[in-house]
Amino acid sequence: MSATIPNLGVCYYPEHWPESEWAQDAARMTAAGIQRVRIGEFAWSRIEPREGEFNWGWLDTAIETLGSAGLDIILGTPTATPPRWMVAKHPDMLAYDHEGRPRTFGSRRHYCFSHEGYKRECARIADALGHRYGGNSYIQGWQIDNEYGCHDTTVSYSPAARDSFQKWLMNKYKSPAALNTAWGNVFWSMEYGDFDEIGLPNLTVTEPNPAHILDFRCFSSDQVVAFNRAQCETLRAHTDKPLIHNYMGRITDFDHFEVGSDLDIASWDSYPLGFLEDRSDLGDEWRTKFMRQGDPDFQAFHHDLYRAVGKGRWWVMEQQPGPVNWAPYNPAPLTGMARLWTWEAIAHGAETVSYFRWRQAPFAQEQMHAGLLRPDGEDASVMGEVKRVAQEIATIGKTETRAADVAIVFDYTSAWAWDTQPQGQDFDYFRLVFDFYRQLRRLGLSIDILPPNMRDFGNRKLVVIPGLMSWSDNLRQAIDNFSGHVLIGPRSGSKTSDFQIPAALPPDLDGLDVKITAVESRRPGGEIALEKGGQFRIWREFIETNAEVVEASEDGHPALLKSDNLYYLCGWPDDTAMIRILEQMATTAGVDIEHLPTGVRCRTFGNKQLYVNYAADRAVVGDHEINGTDILLVDQNNKRLQ
Repeated sequence: MSATIPNLGVCYYPEHWPESEWAQDAARMTAAGIQRVRIGEFAWSRIEPREGEFNWGWLDTAIETLGSAGLDIILGTPTATPPRWMVAKHPDMLAYDHEGRPRTFGSRRHYCFSHEGYKRECARIADALGHRYGGNSYIQGWQIDNEYGCHDTTVSYSPAARDSFQKWLMNKYKSPAALNTAWGNVFWSMEYGDFDEIGLPNLTVTEPNPAHILDFRCFSSDQVVAFNRAQCETLRAHTDKPLIHNYMGRITDFDHFEVGSDLDIASWDSYPLGFLEDRSDLGDEWRTKFMRQGDPDFQAFHHDLYRAVGKGRWWVMEQQPGPVNWAPYNPAPLTGMARLWTWEAIAHGAETVSYFRWRQAPFAQEQMHAGLLRPDGEDASVMGEVKRVAQEIATIGKTETRAADVAIVFDYTSAWAWDTQPQGQDFDYFRLVFDFYRQLRRLGLSIDILPPNMRDFGNRKLVVIPGLMSWSDNLRQAIDNFSGHVLIGPRSGSKTSDFQIPAALPPDLDGLDVKITAVESRRPGGEIALEKGGQFRIWREFIETNAEVVEASEDGHPALLKSDNLYYLCGWPDDTAMIRILEQMATTAGVDIEHLPTGVRCRTFGNKQLYVNYAADRAVVGDHEINGTDILLVDQNNKRLQ
């Protein structure tokens, strides 16, 4: 359990505006109830316009102006936007796409994580910033880089990546013979005689060896971890303030838990309308219904994920306040949504919710991205919601989070595995986990997300593990020692860590008397009806078992199995079957459920409950009504607080 008084922040770019406006901007921020401001994460060309020539004056003034106005400053390292002179110095620092083409200067994130020269440059600029501002009392946190993985920039097929990958493989396998065995390279005569013969898994005639791809994905993730660690270690020598990174939504290209192990706080950039248009699997009708509110579960999922990544400490570093500029369509939020999104984050444990951005820029790529101010400096319509939230926070005081009764295990390696070998074009790991998550939310449940190396599930009552590629020793131990209920499947334990089918057959878990003898992927329209209602879609497994068959499909095959407290689900349920099965599991596990109206979700935090209504229409929850795009906050006695 942790308790905190949440606060509001904003992202600000003093280098974009005349110095004469900075003090007025700072005063208006504090008057609006904003307490924190993030600066500097894209300013390398102004900090160091030429190699070794630093221009600190403007940044000194900006920090003094903002800090003296009472704002806590989060200072970013500017390594997501290397300046033009850097590319001239290191022309081989650019990432390469899957087709072997360099991704050039003229935007952002134009670097390859594997380039050692650029990594040293990043440590150097972090050291310079830390040396100058590490002891500055106005600096209350440091953001490392910006949005790792954004714009598909984790995986690079550059010469630098190839050379580093060969070294990584040598360190992992020690000998080509061991690698050949692990990868099964006897297949198609793919055996290697030396590590320097191994290329990157692109531009092959047909699909590369899946073990080759998976190792390359693991390597690419490790490169992000090493890149982040280099800056963290540099800054630790200068400051004791928290180090933070701002992750993104539905980015699974690298292991966020591993990156987070070197940080103090996880944050993420929450763009509900942009992500609904850009990253939702639920179809045009769903996107149209919620186009001005956002998906009712997408933000909450990432709040819970990054609370786990941050080991309990997490922020929203960028909160959408109005239309964005980068999605296929960019509607304006309905009135009340910025307040709703902010309160939902707070209920999930956010220490800070920071809006992007202070003033809408009149130039460059993001000039169509709304801020709290219009380009002319006048308040945008959302400003009233921000001020209202600040006043409400002052009234509510401290908030706290506790472990939930229900948890889902989330694993980045599994995302890479099923991206590598989906065995059906609709099989997507994130989508599978998110389907379980959103149906649990429809039952009124608060949910924790757990990493795949947990040794202990604590006092939770129900743990759900869908689509996990392979079992870690820690997770096996956690399952073995757990007295609550565990729902496993589908596709869990179906590979070894070397991307081979286990000799004992999946799911390969002690205590679960189940063997998967065959699998099939189902095209749309080929769903399999279940005896108790609903269907399996996308994926179905055929089973040999002595376990209890709790439910079967209408064609007579087991669908849900039980061995003591372990349950195995033999396919991917549609919404009807999923919510029915999860309700049955939760009830059996002793978890209280609450069926909620469409678009309404609930989060318990401390002795309070927050209901949020993502629907545009009024809804009824118990004795209370909630207007469309509004919130309902009640105490333990069901008394309305907001």
